[in-house]
Amino acid sequence: MSLEIWDKLKVPPDWALKPIAGGSLKGKTDINPQWRYMVMTEQFGPCGVGWKFEKVKQWTEQGDGGQVFAFVDVNLYIKIDGKWSEPIPANGGDMLIEKDKNGLHHNDEAFKMATTDALGTAMKMIGVAASVYTNFSDTKYQRNTNTQTTKQQPTEPKQDVYACESCKKSIPQGVQAFSIKKYGKSLCQDCQKKAVSA
Repeated sequence: MSLEIWDKLKVPPDWALKPIAGGSLKGKTDINPQWRYMVMTEQFGPCGVGWKFEKVKQWTEQGDGGQVFAFVDVNLYIKIDGKWSEPIPANGGDMLIEKDKNGLHHNDEAFKMATTDALGTAMKMIGVAASVYTNFSDTKYQRNTNTQTTKQQPTEPKQDVYACESCKKSIPQGVQAFSIKKYGKSLCQDCQKKAVSA
């Protein structure tokens, strides 16, 4: 079997990747957990039938300034040829009580989020979203846009090259947007210069 399962699970589609907008992970990318569960189900069957997990332990730890961490240990199992695997252990965590500029606040979904984090860690051991982890060193988590995606939901085609309305030369989208704003039509840089000097 070797890397057969790994290769089927390794590449998330674009819709399953979301940039992180704030906090210490700002600028990095998160992976949609529902995509993870979907590809696990596609590969092994429904949760509880072809794959399953058990929560082994959950606990809290005190942080600085009144903050409290929530941690969860899980074991993941997959069924291959009718036989359950050995446990695939993993740990996940989140903030139960977090401090921001407005003071301390509780997160009533902290243990659920910690469980999701732990499952993501366990699933990457069998290849789920492996291309995200292996192609970038600056992860939680970044996308290798050159990697081909697996068959998933279609994405809108993007047009990033346009033709100059004067000389018909191809121009990048950024130049086209600038020229529309300044000249009222799409011009390449050479024609923009001519328009300025005319």
